Amino acid sequence: MNHQQLDKTDLQILRKLAEDGRKPYLEIARELGVSGAAIHQRLQRLTARGVVKGTECLINLSALGYDTCAYIGILLNDPTTYERIIAKLEKIPEVVECHFTTGQYDMFIKVVARNNNHLLQIIQTHFQRLEAARTETIISFKEVFKRQAPIREPE
Repeated sequence: MNHQQLDKTDLQILRKLAEDGRKPYLEIARELGVSGAAIHQRLQRLTARGVVKGTECLINLSALGYDTCAYIGILLNDPTTYERIIAKLEKIPEVVECHFTTGQYDMFIKVVARNNNHLLQIIQTHFQRLEAARTETIISFKEVFKRQAPIREPE
């Protein structure tokens, strides 16, 4: 992906939204000393250029009954099956992330489940039917922190 040319104001706006994605445009405008319309226009431009992909509501999954988080490494029998595997994974609601990787696995996914028994059911129902040479499941005990990547000035 090409790195976008962003000016100081663009970077300041992105930092403010990374801190609090619900912060009103007018509040950002006041903090940066520009008009609300300028913030709105810049965000429209950043979205059109693909710098901003949307907004996200972070939900406490435990509050919804999802107490287990696991990462599953998938080693494929045949790399040409990527698209079929992805299509199958997209149909599993509990799969919340999917990454192509280097190293030991071809793919690495994140799965949420109500508990360990639910996770086992998901694995037995869905993952044993994938065209994979093998899978390895790693259960997360607790997410310690999660944050946005730093938004730095260009070098």
